[in-house]
Amino acid sequence: ATMKSLRFISAEAFVSNAEFARKNLSSVAHNLFPLLFKASYLLEQGEVIHDLVENWPFVEFNMGKLLETTVDYQEDLSHRTCSVCLESCLTGLRDYVLNHPSPYVKRLKVVDLTGIKDVEVQFCECKKTMGRWARTQLLSKLCLELLVYLQQTQCNPGILEISIDVLIDLFVTERNYELVVQALLKKCSCPLKICCVAFRSDNLALQKFFYIIKLTDPSLLRKLEIVHNVRLEMEHLEILFNSIHFPLLMSLTLPARTFNVRRFTATDEWMLTNIGEKMGEMTQLTELSVSFSILTGRIQKLLSPLKTPLKMLDVSNCSLNHADLAYLANSFHANHLEVLDLSGHNIPDLYPSIFFKLLSHSSSVLRSLTLEDCNIQDTHVNMLILGLRPCQKLEEFKFLGNPLSSQALKQLFTFLCELPMLKNVEFPVPRDCYPIGITYPIDDASLCRFDHQKYESVAEELNLILLQANREDVKASTPLFGSYDAAVQETNNELGAYLIKSFKETLEKFTTSLNKMS
Repeated sequence: ATMKSLRFISAEAFVSNAEFARKNLSSVAHNLFPLLFKASYLLEQGEVIHDLVENWPFVEFNMGKLLETTVDYQEDLSHRTCSVCLESCLTGLRDYVLNHPSPYVKRLKVVDLTGIKDVEVQFCECKKTMGRWARTQLLSKLCLELLVYLQQTQCNPGILEISIDVLIDLFVTERNYELVVQALLKKCSCPLKICCVAFRSDNLALQKFFYIIKLTDPSLLRKLEIVHNVRLEMEHLEILFNSIHFPLLMSLTLPARTFNVRRFTATDEWMLTNIGEKMGEMTQLTELSVSFSILTGRIQKLLSPLKTPLKMLDVSNCSLNHADLAYLANSFHANHLEVLDLSGHNIPDLYPSIFFKLLSHSSSVLRSLTLEDCNIQDTHVNMLILGLRPCQKLEEFKFLGNPLSSQALKQLFTFLCELPMLKNVEFPVPRDCYPIGITYPIDDASLCRFDHQKYESVAEELNLILLQANREDVKASTPLFGSYDAAVQETNNELGAYLIKSFKETLEKFTTSLNKMS
């Protein structure tokens, strides 16, 4: 268990009786509020959290800072997205605006909700989480309720002077689009001002995306993720970059099939150059994800205008060729890459030596490497170990979907124990657990058709290798359907419904054309 100071234990005792704590809050010294907040969060004392936020005495309320490791209690609670606690925080914020008799006590100017991290395993008692989508939804709803209330009642004129910036990572889909748009449109007249620091959109029509992104104030945006089921293609991206400036953008994720060089015309080449130049103007850009686009031979065109070296690059399944990898290995990005994903490329056959050059250039900073479905076989394991040996800062290595035997995995694990910072390994189901003659990459239908008992015993042996090397700190797993994505997890019903709908439409079209033929 994590050590708690005497102060923290006293704070827990104070907030554990909610009624008592709420009655006596007015006599508590202001400098104890942060301590009481973290204690209430740990114990999920929603009512106390509400009252602490409603009476917050400081200029800033920064969720991440309040919940991270503190002197009094080492444990970081910022990855607890507990529904009870978060809802209490947000309603407390609304009531902060409404319930004070005197305006001069109000000092709060900035509320920062961006430090909340969405993770797979929740440790809160209630086991109910409030993800990024739901936080977007609730904050928008509260802002609109606040406006309605202010319009209907003769309220204290002091309220109208309140202006609090609420920094948040918005997540918008078709289902919460209207609500968020209304809240952003009425931002000027609302005491709580939504300030969008990061924006993610899934499952949204293009014109809606273009409309809402302008409302978010793109000049403040640090992270933009356009992920699943937003039909953004290269010409739309060019329009986006030509019509909107993103001076602070640090991280950009584009949806699958944004680029497809196989269909390129001369105009497309020019367009790609223009997009590269626009990205070059984003002087803060250090993270780029363009997975599942076809970019053969064009990586240099896209990345060479960048003025700042990339720290994170995801070019998985982008059909890169030797020239692309050679550009990457020799570019100034190579020495700065902390996170690299080259999944879906046949590395051993196409460009082993240039890949190792890239690895050696980034070895002093590389923290996460993903090589899924790269056709890495038993004969390549020694070479892979040589390439990984200098990567002493590596914390995460994912290599699902490679045709490796259990013997090769054991050899690899024995080596992985030597990487001092390693925390997370995602390894494939061994080839010898599948029926003979299985072909890689394995299709979804055959993915689960392996000998589960044999897999379990191999997994046990691999964990034993870690244990014997005193590496209990390393988590090794085989997430068959890819790594956890909090955003997809939260909105999977909506995404699923969309996919079923589009599948049905495709079937109907197919049936119609069959009927025409007959």
